[in-house]
Amino acid sequence: MKFATRLVNFEPAPRDPYKPIVTPIYQTATFTRETMDAEAEYDYSRSANPTRAVLERQLASLENGSHAFCFSSGMAAITAVTRLLRSGDQILSDLDLYGGTCRLFSRVLDRSGIRACYADALDPDAFAKHLTPATRLVHIESPTNPLFHILDIQRLSEVAHAHGALLSIDNSVMSPYLQNPLDLGADIVIHSGTKFLGGHHDVTCGAVIVKDEALAKQIRFISNAEGAALSPFDSFLLLRGLKTLKLRIDCQQKNALSVARWLAARKEVTQVFYPGLAEENAYQLHHRQAAGPGSVMSFTTGSVTLSKAIAESTHLFHIAVSFGSVSSSVSMPATMSHASVPPELLAQRQLPRDLVRVSVGVEDEEDLIADLHQAFEKAARLHPSASRAGA
Repeated sequence: MKFATRLVNFEPAPRDPYKPIVTPIYQTATFTRETMDAEAEYDYSRSANPTRAVLERQLASLENGSHAFCFSSGMAAITAVTRLLRSGDQILSDLDLYGGTCRLFSRVLDRSGIRACYADALDPDAFAKHLTPATRLVHIESPTNPLFHILDIQRLSEVAHAHGALLSIDNSVMSPYLQNPLDLGADIVIHSGTKFLGGHHDVTCGAVIVKDEALAKQIRFISNAEGAALSPFDSFLLLRGLKTLKLRIDCQQKNALSVARWLAARKEVTQVFYPGLAEENAYQLHHRQAAGPGSVMSFTTGSVTLSKAIAESTHLFHIAVSFGSVSSSVSMPATMSHASVPPELLAQRQLPRDLVRVSVGVEDEEDLIADLHQAFEKAARLHPSASRAGA
């Protein structure tokens, strides 16, 4: 079946005698057993729950994996992956990484004796020189957040495996509709389901998807042992949101390309970061490994004051962290989603202070562009000198 069909055609309630069309919310903490010695598929919802099990099977299928595990947040999912490491092990990550991931890697894992290192992964061969015998995990995003660099997933998987390391990739920006990293050699795919998978800003969740049975066994153990699994109700919400994933992203991508082209034509904008407008080599690489550019982008103006005024002057683009919802949003990563990046890493990655990140929703594209137009015009009137400097 094609992807759109798979999104809505799956077994919603295995072995339920009433055969519901929609997966029920099994809102129970415990399940009864027939006898003391009887084995049961479900006994305690922290370990397994029928609603979550349907969601996990669906996510595994959509990512072309064998097993998926759902957690209470994207960060809980990433944390579960780091539990595969031991004291003395090392994580090597690309420089352009979500701020919360950097915080976990650099300010929490170090307490357990796990060291995080960062290097530019745009050149896989140069990146490979930073791997050491202690490197057990290579973690990347592609496109990266918030500069939308395109990394060669297949080549980086080869680099990681040649050094005996696993490759994990945060696929939140693309979703399984646009990119399937397991098919490109990644060992672990991570999602913040809060983003495109849910798509409505009404659920916080995370997912880990793998193909390897041994990895699945370890993640399952970690999920049960630490107890950060997704609740039945949130599992239900994510299942519902998933059904419209293709419809939402098709509309959002169309809008996003129009917005990106409009931004690129503005005199106040110094650079637009978006896979759909990337330079030729990056554009070709992205479209070899992904089916579309997505609907999140960022841009600079050359002036923090001007960028802030533009973001604060929009009406349809709500100022908010996160991305991927049906409603458009705007943020400034340096002071919002990436404010938790350690200063020493900020010095390495050169995150522009004037960078504005835009998540494009399903609104009418003419309305979105009109809103941006009035925001740019208002910001230019409020800060004419900043507008001229940015130009």
